Amino acid sequence: MKQVVQNYKSGELAVLDVPVPGCKPDGVLVRSAYSLISTGTELMKVSEAGMSMLGKARSRPDQVAKVVQSVATNGLPATYRKVMGKLDSYTPLGYSLCGVVEQVGTGIDDVKVGDLVACAGNEHALHAELNWVPKNLYTPVPDGLAPRHAAFGTVGSIAMQGVRQGEPQLGEVALVIGLGLIGQLVVQLLTASGVRVVGVDPDPVRCELAERLGAAACGDPASAAVETAVAELTGGHGVDQVYLAAGGGSNQPVELAARLCRDRGRVVDIGKCRLDLPWNAYYEKELDVRFSRSYGPGRYDPQYELEGRDYPIGYVRWTERRNLACFLDLLARGSVDVEPLVSHIADFDDAVETYRRLKDGDLKAVAVLFRYPEQKEEGGQAQAPAVAVPAVRRGGQASTPARSAKAPVRLAFAGAGNYATSMLLPHLAQRDGVELSTVVTTTALSAANAQRKFGFAEATTDLDAVLGDKSIDAVFVVTRHSSHAELTRRALLAGKSVFVEKPLALTEDELAGVLAAVEESGNDRLQVGFNRRFAPLLQEARKRFGVRTGPASLRYLVNAGRLQHGSWYLQQGTEGSRFAGEGGHFIDTASWLLEADPVSVYAVAPSGNEDLQVVLRYPDGSTATISYVTTGAPGFPKETLDLVADGKVLRLDDFVRAAVYDSRRKRWVSSRLPKARDKGQSAELAAFIKAVRTGGPMPVPLESLVATTAATLAVQSGLAGGAPVTLARAR
Repeated sequence: MKQVVQNYKSGELAVLDVPVPGCKPDGVLVRSAYSLISTGTELMKVSEAGMSMLGKARSRPDQVAKVVQSVATNGLPATYRKVMGKLDSYTPLGYSLCGVVEQVGTGIDDVKVGDLVACAGNEHALHAELNWVPKNLYTPVPDGLAPRHAAFGTVGSIAMQGVRQGEPQLGEVALVIGLGLIGQLVVQLLTASGVRVVGVDPDPVRCELAERLGAAACGDPASAAVETAVAELTGGHGVDQVYLAAGGGSNQPVELAARLCRDRGRVVDIGKCRLDLPWNAYYEKELDVRFSRSYGPGRYDPQYELEGRDYPIGYVRWTERRNLACFLDLLARGSVDVEPLVSHIADFDDAVETYRRLKDGDLKAVAVLFRYPEQKEEGGQAQAPAVAVPAVRRGGQASTPARSAKAPVRLAFAGAGNYATSMLLPHLAQRDGVELSTVVTTTALSAANAQRKFGFAEATTDLDAVLGDKSIDAVFVVTRHSSHAELTRRALLAGKSVFVEKPLALTEDELAGVLAAVEESGNDRLQVGFNRRFAPLLQEARKRFGVRTGPASLRYLVNAGRLQHGSWYLQQGTEGSRFAGEGGHFIDTASWLLEADPVSVYAVAPSGNEDLQVVLRYPDGSTATISYVTTGAPGFPKETLDLVADGKVLRLDDFVRAAVYDSRRKRWVSSRLPKARDKGQSAELAAFIKAVRTGGPMPVPLESLVATTAATLAVQSGLAGGAPVTLARAR
């Protein structure tokens, strides 16, 4: 099997082939699905290994003291050989993972082969394909909890133990100093406990993330904003608890804790930071300083961890195993959300390069996961599902009919329902160089109404006649969803340029049929009505945001609202799910902003309503979370979007207001009247008409339209399977 190791003397990192561990009694052999990199503890260890011997000594004075004692006891030569031998050995990395039970040792009766478990321990939950884990360092994963989320179990337990040491009570106010991985989890756990939280971190992106996850306010430790927030929330008394989740050599965290804590407040040290307590400040307030020891009671006790001797619950309510199980339960119930913390998912084989990028700062991350080959999902019953993204094959040169540059672009509409008549035709009816030739509907009266209102030359119910009319340049397919793919296929085979409203297809077979028509005819002149990328306000915001260099985190909240009774959108048996019809809009917008197509989709839905959480992962580690909700307040804006990367934030509020922030200030803001809300339909239509008129490329590459459609279809597959869906590119 393979395992990540490091030589502490040279700093070398490697993925080594090592023997498979045996399955000893009172434990289980676990095949890893995902393991979590601790971007605090592990990176500190990796950085120390790269130091000179003097640097290593300065960073670990405790170990230097042991060496000095050994010299006094055993002599210099023997101590030197011992120290060099230990330094020049490979040591493991990792301590938090989720995997599938491969083998059960004697004495184990709470799990079986194939069960999904979360594992802890820096000797047992390593970055390795297989690990032997003793009984008190694993716990079963609740049904429905994704393996990559369960891999956060150990760091979640560390955060939970810190919160328990603070003894928070309902209504209290807490200060969390350091908003890395542990700090972000502490914020969420405190919020779930009914505590209002103020966060402190010099990184504005982490501050913004903590506020999204429940913090009342966050800011730079040097800013007055933090002290102002504390004063407002506490009436000037100071916070009830301070949680030190920061690292480094600065004494600023403990000094800030004393300044902002109330009289007789509690200060809990979770991270490894400098603790030169200012005596007067701590004495005068009689502050209670507490330490949080890793995952909880049982840690570092070999009888508990290795021999499986549990502590009686009547004496020790929360052991490290009970903390682990409790944190997973909070994840499963949605009280804590770790998905926004996932900055990057790397293949296990790329471990060395991933550590290098983290160490060098090329990869800025809160949490990074390793994904293992052939990992199994949800109790080991099946491998992660995959949806094929069909390859676009063109049978010949794209068909672009010859036309006079001065001749108008002649359009036909298949369908004249509410969207066509309110959002498309008003932009086309008065456009120069456009002729509305024919409108086709299934009922004669709707065709006649559209002809009268928008000036179509003809109205008919005969689509075949329209497709056979060589004078028509382009066909708009604006019918019900179930007919989109078939009408698009027929129009492409007829040699027409096609504008089809979303969705392009409702099934993988329908999508394959459209692409078969492209390959057969050589006609790839296709545009899907993904208009939001053409919205002027969003385009300007993207321009102002500038070039992105690192992975991004995108959040898109769609407050869709409930449909009226009787809406044809509710006919899921024939018209597909609501998200299948609309979701492509939001996936396309995210992919356009992130300049790539997604490589995986993970979707979850609360029971009892139509709300969806869709997480898209992109090739460079960027993620996009689309919250599609129907249970929100009607008065809240329909669409809000945040893009965070490289110390910058792009904010869009319902296509009415946009802003771009950087590390120094709000550097651009623009707004328009609500009645002037422009979601890009006019610009999209102009781009399509121009492409038809000139024979130039379509506004959006066909490959992107196909990728977005495949990702939209994968949402339903993900909901059915309860696991992330890989988007596999066909060749």
